[in-house]
Amino acid sequence: MSDAQQSSPWLEHDGALRGLRVLDLSRILSGPFATMTLADLGADVIKVENEHTGDDTRSWGPPYLGDTASYFLSVNRNKRGLAVDLKSEEGNAVVQRLARSADVIVENFRPGTAARLGLGYEQVAADNPGIVYASISGYGQTGPYSQEPGYDAIAQAVSGMMSVTGQQHGPPARVGVSSADLAAGMWATIGILAALRERERTGAGQWVDVSLLDGQISWLTYVAGGYFATGTVPDRHGSAHPTIVPYQAFPTAEGEIMVAAGNDGLWRAFAEAIGLGELGTDPRFATNPDRVRNRETLVALVEDALARRSAREWATILAEAAVPAGPINTVEQALDHPQVAARGMISTTEHPSAGTVRTLSSPIALSSSPTSVRSAPPQHGQHNAEILAGLGLDAERLSAAARNEVQ
Repeated sequence: MSDAQQSSPWLEHDGALRGLRVLDLSRILSGPFATMTLADLGADVIKVENEHTGDDTRSWGPPYLGDTASYFLSVNRNKRGLAVDLKSEEGNAVVQRLARSADVIVENFRPGTAARLGLGYEQVAADNPGIVYASISGYGQTGPYSQEPGYDAIAQAVSGMMSVTGQQHGPPARVGVSSADLAAGMWATIGILAALRERERTGAGQWVDVSLLDGQISWLTYVAGGYFATGTVPDRHGSAHPTIVPYQAFPTAEGEIMVAAGNDGLWRAFAEAIGLGELGTDPRFATNPDRVRNRETLVALVEDALARRSAREWATILAEAAVPAGPINTVEQALDHPQVAARGMISTTEHPSAGTVRTLSSPIALSSSPTSVRSAPPQHGQHNAEILAGLGLDAERLSAAARNEVQ
């Protein structure tokens, strides 16, 4: 490690992945989410962007903070930014050198693209056999659909996830966040950490192949299990659970409340708390299978009872009865929640052009080597000179657009 790397502020911390070098060739969401997770855990992540346009999400606004879309700012903190043209001989050579010294590479090009740039797994591993190389794509590196482009909404649709999301008699709905992208990023992170652990034993790296479709299929879990067991195609249930009742959102006199009476004891406590104690032992509702069979009747009775008070009032009453329940918050209300504040789930950094940037903190709480937010998302090409100096190169070798000229 060079003196420039030793003194880098990106290494001055006690994160669990301190000293790990990650070359981030990804863009949009799935890859950047994975690499941000690694960066939060202490890895030194170098984000490589197109020297002309940068990551597409820099312009995915409004909203913007300064001249950068908030979308980009949400998943790229704790990284150093390098802007080069991978298709140019000069820019490609720089990234090739970084690849030879990296511990991890993450890319989410369409399968085959990285190899055409001379940066595919086999090409990198020939010079760097310890590399842990993670590829995220729409359908994976193999199979008849491998060359299809990867989009979150398409993966949600093809995986069946949308078919079980939405109101029972309404159309299929996309999950409110990009679940296929985010799931793929999480699976890639898990795969990378597993491959790094294996490298400790063998000294050899490996290729981590993650797809948006596979990730969504894996999340079907008990829904797929129900289909395997019965052959019945799962349907939509809105906020309700297909096999537990009552386990859904209910309207109240003001707002809605989510109730999760996950066993018979909780059901009886819930019924008592809302003034329907006699239903706790009613043979129509005594056990969960009974309640599932008589779902519509029970839900109507519960809705009538909950209409007497507000969601906030019921949340207090049910908390006192030890029944899992909570009001359905807006995003604003969720981010203002005292537990969110207590857990430090919102962080702030200072950005040269965007000013004070708020982002969500890592949800991983480690007792001895905690995650940290050390730097704002990089400006386009912000760390070109620093990164090139670490390689013993002169920034003047790159084009003016790729030099660290961001003011």
